[in-house]
Amino acid sequence: MIPPPAALCGLLAEPDRLRVFAAVVLGASTPTAVVAASGLPARSVEGAIRRLQQGGLLAVADGELVPLVEAFKDSVRSTAQAEAPAEPLDPDRQRDQVLRTFIVDGRLTQIPAAQGKRLVVLEHISSAFEPGVHYPEREVNAILRAWHDDHAALRRYLVDTGFLTRADSVYWRSGGPVDV
Repeated sequence: MIPPPAALCGLLAEPDRLRVFAAVVLGASTPTAVVAASGLPARSVEGAIRRLQQGGLLAVADGELVPLVEAFKDSVRSTAQAEAPAEPLDPDRQRDQVLRTFIVDGRLTQIPAAQGKRLVVLEHISSAFEPGVHYPEREVNAILRAWHDDHAALRRYLVDTGFLTRADSVYWRSGGPVDV
């Protein structure tokens, strides 16, 4: 049976057990070597070894103490819940992959350097603007700041690629797909 992560943390929360486990991980393979490495009394070492064995962190193989460090990974993997598949950001699989690479938790992590990827991201961001609505620059900045801290660069890219048009500090959406 794989112990839950809380049980493993509990095993190592006791300072004596932590020192004993650390000594074994660092190469002490007998109780005598653990006493020497940890500086703990033999009685404390024996109790800690027994408890760590019961908890699944130590084993004895060929008369030597062996740390079962894989218990940590196994414990976390056994309790990790399968994440529900996230809603796609785009119906096209390749475009969705590009968007997932650069958009995390609704924010743009970085502006893509590659023009093709940047166009996919800019087209996605342009959908934050309603077609036919005129936006003052201050409102455009607020919308783009929600996407990325460098809102000025995003605004420039959107205008340069034709997703937004600007005249007299007023912007409107002039490109990108429109839901009908």
